[in-house]
Amino acid sequence: MRETENFVNDGYGWACKRCRAREDADATTDAATLPRFFREGEAEERDTRLASDSLARWTDDSRRALRCPRCGIEEEVGG
Repeated sequence: MRETENFVNDGYGWACKRCRAREDADATTDAATLPRFFREGEAEERDTRLASDSLARWTDDSRRALRCPRCGIEEEVGG
């Protein structure tokens, strides 16, 4: 598992540590959480969303810096 100061990569993408911790805390306190199947893909809702809002995006095509879409934190990732 690769890590930086603000992001962690578990193999499926870079996630913001701070937002991921917040999501994990929310998931444990919310007893009515639907399984991932009902929130993604061919769910009956028209506005589907990913199970994790903390997945970071590259800031440009050089893929040197990541940005969290939720909190806006940015960090350069070394080679």
